[in-house]
Amino acid sequence: MSTPSLPILAALAAVGLAAAAPAPPRLGRPATPAEVARADITILPDGNNLPTGSGSVAEGEAVYVAKCQTCHGVAGAGATADRLSGGIGSLASGKAVKTVASYWPYATTVFDYVRRAMPLTQPQSLTNREVYAVTAYLLSIDGIVPKTAVLDANSLPLVKMPNRDGFVSYASGKPEK
Repeated sequence: MSTPSLPILAALAAVGLAAAAPAPPRLGRPATPAEVARADITILPDGNNLPTGSGSVAEGEAVYVAKCQTCHGVAGAGATADRLSGGIGSLASGKAVKTVASYWPYATTVFDYVRRAMPLTQPQSLTNREVYAVTAYLLSIDGIVPKTAVLDANSLPLVKMPNRDGFVSYASGKPEK
């Protein structure tokens, strides 16, 4: 009787190991439509899916001081977390300062990010009014909106960010409009 070749032994060993492997755990369950709806909070650049509500710069400053300033510093100057203000015009300088005002192309993206991820220790804990207000305050620091601004689902998509035309569409090779 001849000895099996090495590839045959390897194949037999693999079959034996596969048969002996435990079944994967059956954890979790499919999400319900209501759970998916609660998690589907994406705001598009054109403002699609913005919630009802509104917030003023003054309200936003109060929320910012209470819930954001510890990490992001006074008026968004930076602290333990990233700087949020300043840097306009610095992207092509070789010493880019990427902030809300200098880098982000859409004000609706600011709203989306704050709503989804802030404060870091309690994401999604801010009310829609607080998110509109903090967004208004952040945009007012660098003069993108006036100190008297009140933002809502109608006015927020109309805010033109300083770097809106600094992004190039992959498809066209031209600045986005």
